[in-house]
Amino acid sequence: MHAAALQFVRKISGYRKPSRVNEQAFNIAVDEIALTSRTLLQSLTVRR
Repeated sequence: MHAAALQFVRKISGYRKPSRVNEQAFNIAVDEIALTSRTLLQSLTVRR
């Protein structure tokens, strides 16, 4: 989940590695997106 969130934030921010001044915001975004994605996937109902 973290790797996918990192890839997403890199894509939308345009940064492969953020500057030191933007690093905290970048990392917070990665963590929040990973958590939200995990919550979404755990909430889905799968039909078989």
